[in-house]
Amino acid sequence: QVQLVESGGGLVQPGDSLRLSCTASGLTFSLYVMSWYRQAPGKEREFVATTTAAGGVSNYADSVKGRFTISRNNAKNTVYLQMNSLKPEDTAVYYCKGVLGGSRSYWGQGTQVTVSS
Repeated sequence: QVQLVESGGGLVQPGDSLRLSCTASGLTFSLYVMSWYRQAPGKEREFVATTTAAGGVSNYADSVKGRFTISRNNAKNTVYLQMNSLKPEDTAVYYCKGVLGGSRSYWGQGTQVTVSS
């Protein structure tokens, strides 16, 4: 049974930082492209960041470029999202997603991030 479990969300003030984690089980993590998405209230889920299976290449949405960093530790089956200089518009439920060769994909259950003063 495949599980992706996110953690690290919370309530922070503008300008603060948070680090999200997503730990996978039931799959060969090192083969999966891992990504973060987010969904704000009343909006569609949107792409945030992605990293290749070995972690050598990452891409980001323009809205987070320069503030967020995606990384992974394949020995710990975990992908991270370091979020700095948080803004109220970053408020959303953050989801991790694992994709294997376009044929299999799995989502986590999400973790809430709220940025408010």
